[in-house]
Amino acid sequence: MKKVSLVLLTLFSAGSLFAQVNVIVSVAPQQTFVKKIGGEKVNVTTMVKPGSDPHSYEPKPSQMIAVSKADIYFPIKIEFENAWLDRFKEQNKKMQFIEMTKGVSFIDMPKHESLHGEEDKEHHHHESFDPHTWVSPSNVKIMAKNIFTALSQKDPKNTAYYRLNYKKFIDQINATDIQIKKILSHTPKGSKFMVFHPSWAYFAKEYDLVQFAIEFEGKEPKPRMLAKIIDKAKEENIKAIFAQKEFSDKSAKAIARELGIKVIKETPLAENWSENLLKMANAIANN
Repeated sequence: MKKVSLVLLTLFSAGSLFAQVNVIVSVAPQQTFVKKIGGEKVNVTTMVKPGSDPHSYEPKPSQMIAVSKADIYFPIKIEFENAWLDRFKEQNKKMQFIEMTKGVSFIDMPKHESLHGEEDKEHHHHESFDPHTWVSPSNVKIMAKNIFTALSQKDPKNTAYYRLNYKKFIDQINATDIQIKKILSHTPKGSKFMVFHPSWAYFAKEYDLVQFAIEFEGKEPKPRMLAKIIDKAKEENIKAIFAQKEFSDKSAKAIARELGIKVIKETPLAENWSENLLKMANAIANN
């Protein structure tokens, strides 16, 4: 009997020792951030995979099962959360909801009155702010601190492990920032880059650039507006258009043909966050 009890105790202890914190995130960059800090102590499920529209995404049954077992959900204020967070709360009443962006200063969505004029009055974005906060290294530092705090509070016995990983991740973020500044060192301050979907405002603000967006709410511009955008692009000497694989690039290709420039497929939803920002910087610098 004592042997059986000892075996059960050993199995229980081993299970407790290797138990992971189950985390849900909305987009792939968040998964990277959580894994950088949580390492082998966390199990992360990502809702919106690259290539899926984060505005209208609907979770799969397997993801709903993961929600039912999760300890923490890190919302990041993207649009799909508006329709689903309350359902997730009903699915798992014990799951904690912790804002990864607590402390981040949000940027208002672009208005583009100078381009859209009368037509712009018809468009009202679902969010008054830009949710793509993670394309700024400064913002990711804030998120990293929030992740470290949340994991340490949920799993205090591994705080030292999380702290070490947190410090390493901050070093990586700083290194990425330094590389981006080096890449853009010969790019004039205030340089404009054209994007289809307005996803790069925080990146632009951090590096003294200007994002020039084509679409609103995922809608293609009308022919009259397309002509105005082409004229503006010529005036600004735009060298490339960044199209996002989650959205149509029909208008981007039409503008590119007219201007004789290239369309570069890019997404802020990439899992390899640092490499993705460096790629963006190189493209803007025309490297």
